[in-house]
Amino acid sequence: MSDEIVQLTEKLLAYNGLFMKFYQEGRETGVKPDFHEVIKPFANEVKEITEQWNRAMKKWLSETNHKHLHLKQIETTSEHIDQLSVQSFFPETSKTRFLNTNRTVEYFLLEILKEVEK
Repeated sequence: MSDEIVQLTEKLLAYNGLFMKFYQEGRETGVKPDFHEVIKPFANEVKEITEQWNRAMKKWLSETNHKHLHLKQIETTSEHIDQLSVQSFFPETSKTRFLNTNRTVEYFLLEILKEVEK
């Protein structure tokens, strides 16, 4: 179980890095990729992994006891990842909001990796 969580969490961390890369490229160039050819397939791919991670995390949390990890954090992080997977392609997205959400996701995913490895 924890191997699956580590694998999925690392995948989401990689996606989170891609969100930042796409956002910065969009801000620099001002170019938005085609929604149906680029954004939607990417967002769907991320959503699939996020849903697998969400289910695995809920199961893991119900089977183990963690003071610092809660169900609401899992839900919120999943929502943030879904939003970022689309917003990262739009240069007009609020920079402060995007960066704060991106950092929040990164922090929580890294905390999960620390907890799993304990």
